[in-house]
Amino acid sequence: MAMRLTETDYGTPPVALNGEGSVHLEIDGQSVEVPAGTSILRAATEAGVFIPRLCATDSLKAFGSCRLCMVEIEGRAGFKSSCTEPVREDMVVRTQTEDLAKLRRGVMELYISDHPLDCLTCSANGDCELQDMAGAVGLREVRYEQPATHLDAPTDESNPYFAFDPSKCIVCSRCVRACNEVQGTFALTVLGRGFDSVIATGSHDFMSSDCVSCGACVAACPTATLMEKSVIDHGVPDRTVVTTCAYCGVGCSLKAELKGDQVVRMVPFKDGKANHGHACVKGRFAWGYANHQDRVTTPMVREAIDQPWREVSWEEAVTFAAARFKAIQAEHGRFAVGGITSSRCTNEEVWLVMKLIRAAFGNNNVDTCARVCHSPTGYGLKQTYGTSAGTQHFDSVESADVIMVIGANPPEAHPVFASQMKKRVREGARLIVVDPRRTELVRSPHIEADVHLALKPGTNVVLMNAFAHVIVTEGLLDDDFIETRCDIASFRDWLEFAARDEHAPESVADEIGVDPADIRAAARLYATGGNAAIYYGLGVTEHSQGSTMVMAMANIAMATGNIGRMGVGVNPLRGQNNVQGSCDMGSFPHELPGYRPVGDDAVRATFDEHWGVTLHDEPGWRIPNMLDKAVAGEFKGIYIQGEDIAQSDPNTQHVEAALGAMDCVVVQDLFLNETAKFAHVFLPGTS
Repeated sequence: MAMRLTETDYGTPPVALNGEGSVHLEIDGQSVEVPAGTSILRAATEAGVFIPRLCATDSLKAFGSCRLCMVEIEGRAGFKSSCTEPVREDMVVRTQTEDLAKLRRGVMELYISDHPLDCLTCSANGDCELQDMAGAVGLREVRYEQPATHLDAPTDESNPYFAFDPSKCIVCSRCVRACNEVQGTFALTVLGRGFDSVIATGSHDFMSSDCVSCGACVAACPTATLMEKSVIDHGVPDRTVVTTCAYCGVGCSLKAELKGDQVVRMVPFKDGKANHGHACVKGRFAWGYANHQDRVTTPMVREAIDQPWREVSWEEAVTFAAARFKAIQAEHGRFAVGGITSSRCTNEEVWLVMKLIRAAFGNNNVDTCARVCHSPTGYGLKQTYGTSAGTQHFDSVESADVIMVIGANPPEAHPVFASQMKKRVREGARLIVVDPRRTELVRSPHIEADVHLALKPGTNVVLMNAFAHVIVTEGLLDDDFIETRCDIASFRDWLEFAARDEHAPESVADEIGVDPADIRAAARLYATGGNAAIYYGLGVTEHSQGSTMVMAMANIAMATGNIGRMGVGVNPLRGQNNVQGSCDMGSFPHELPGYRPVGDDAVRATFDEHWGVTLHDEPGWRIPNMLDKAVAGEFKGIYIQGEDIAQSDPNTQHVEAALGAMDCVVVQDLFLNETAKFAHVFLPGTS
C-alpha cells in the first residue's frame, strides 16, 4: 500500500541565486558546498545532517526563537542558532556534542513543562514535530513543577474546519508568521511577554476574526494546537495521493491524505509550482464532495428521462451509449452528435473526449466552456506573440516592480496567487487596478493601489488606446526592444494610430469615466516603473471586444519592452484549473490540438495517419449551435464531460429544451447535476 508522503523540511527558505557563488564548509566532518547566504540549518539538512528545530520551517523566514537548533562553530565562542546563521567560507560546524545535547534537552524540558503529557490520546500522535524533537534530543524526564501553567486554557472550536487548543501551544510563532508571510492576512499575533505570551486573533475567537481559513497556520503548527477537525475525528491519515485542485485557475497542487479510501484532509503540496505549499479555504477544506453520500460511483442508464435510473456495469453503460449514438447517426447523419470537454479535467482526459468526437463520431462538433473565456486570449496573443498562452508563470510576479490588474479580482477568484501578488506589493511593487469595482486590491489592510481606474464597463479598449497615446506622445517607448524584437512595419502603423488626438486621455475621459490625469499617471507608471506586468481576468475576455483588448494590452507591453523576462508580461487569470490545457488539446470546433485549423489539409493528414481515420475538413458546431440544432430536431446526441450546462449556461429554458429534445445525453460527472436530469447515461467521474 502507498505510504503517506512526507516532504523534507529544510528549516529555512532557499536563497536567491544572485551571482555570489558557492561557499565551502565542513559540517560534522562532512564537506559541504551551498550557495552563499544559505543558513547552516539548511546546508546541514541538504547534506543529510539532521539538526533539531521547532520554530524553523522552510516556508518562513528564519526566526531564531526556539534555541533548539543551536550549533558550535569552530573559532567562535558560545552557541549559534543554525537557522539564522549564514554559512561562511571554510566554516567548521559541529551539530552533535555533549554540550549541545545537554542544552537541547534543557530547552525541550522547559517546553514540555508547560505542555500536556497526553501523547497517546492526542490527535497529532505520530504526526507531531514536538513529539519528534523530544525523541531526537533524548528527553527522558521533566524536573520542573510550575505553580502556574496554560494546561487549562479552553479550546477555540469556532472555526468549522480546525480547532485551536492553546494548552498545547509552545508560542513558536509559526502560525503568526505563516498568516503574515504566506497568506498576508495578519489575523494572528502574540500577546504578552514571557510566560504570559499567547497566540491571539484580533477578536475573541477565530471565526469572528480576520482569519480567512486558508489553513496556512494549521500547516505551519508543529504541535496539535492547530489541528484539522477531520483529523481529530478520524485520526492521522496513512497514505497520500498528489492531486490538483479544480476550484479556480491557479491549479494548486494538493496532497489528498487518506485512511483507506476516505479522505481525511487536503494538504498543500510544497513542490506545487503554482502554490508552493499554500492553499485557500476551498482547496484546503472544501473537499467533502470526495466522500459525499450523494456521489455517484456506479454507471447508470435509462431508456427515457422520465424513467428511474438503473445501475449497470461499465461495459453495459458504454455499450448502451455507443449503440444510441450509432443509431442516431444512422437516422440523422454523422453531424447529429457531438460533445463538450471540461476545463477541470486533465489534458489526457480532455484529449480522449476530443478524439472520441473527431475520430469515432466523425465530425468536429466539440466545444468547451473555456472557449468563451479563453478564445479572446488565444486569438489576441497568437496574433501579437504567435502563441496562445499567457507569457509568464505565477512566480514571475515576485520580480515585478509594477503590477496592473485589469478586470480581475484575485483575492476572491485566485486567492493563492493573490497572496503572492500582495506580498510583492508589500515589498514595494506599485499597483494599478483597472476595474469598475472597488475591489480588495484598491485598498485593504497593508495594501493600497497607487492608481485605481474605475472605468465604465465596456470601455477597456478605449482605455488601452489612451495608455498607448500617452506612451507614444510622451516618448516612453523602449526603442531598443522595438528595434530588435518587433515588426517595424506593424509598429509604425500602431504608432500612427496611437498618436491620434482622438485617443488622448482628455478626449476619452468622459467616455471612460476616469480623470485624464489618473490615466496619464497610470500609463507613465506602467511605462517607466521598471518591470511591469499585466494580469487580467474575465472582465477583459468576456466582452465583445475581448480579443481586441488582449491585442491592445500586448501592444503596450511590446512598446514598453515589458515582455520576455521575469516580472513582466501579459498574463491571463483563468476561470478553471485547466482552461489552457483543454484548449491546447483541441477542444475548439474549428481547431485541432495545438490550435491547428481543421481546414488545413496538411494538418489533417498528420492526424489521419496517426489515428487511422479520415477527419472531417470543416469546423463543427459550438455549444450554442448544438443547442439550437437540437431544438430544431437536427442534433440528437451529446457527450458532456464535467460540465453542467443546464445550470451554468445562459437562457436556461432554451438549454433544457435542447437537452430534452435529444435521444442520447451522456453525462460524466461526480453527482447527478441539473444536466443529468436530461441524461440517458450517467458515467461516474474521478476527482
